[in-house]
Amino acid sequence: MFSAGETGEERVEAVAAAELRQFIERIERLEEEKGTLNEDIKEIFGEAKGRGYDTKIIRVIVRLRKKDANERKEEEAILELYMNSLGMV
Repeated sequence: MFSAGETGEERVEAVAAAELRQFIERIERLEEEKGTLNEDIKEIFGEAKGRGYDTKIIRVIVRLRKKDANERKEEEAILELYMNSLGMV
């Protein structure tokens, strides 16, 4: 019978382990960057709040701007319909 070294099995395992390590290290770097970006965003919201802006509304606007115009209009129409049904308008 052949040993793991003779069949190349050890080499395959080493390559797989190195590849896995690379994936994990890339994820860790991105997680660090994400944390830094989240802190930057938090600072901007703090700055806006300090200048008198409503940060809750800013968050809504940021969320809405990510959406397609048609999707946003549909959502607004449904919201208005529901509010009318409840006598809120």
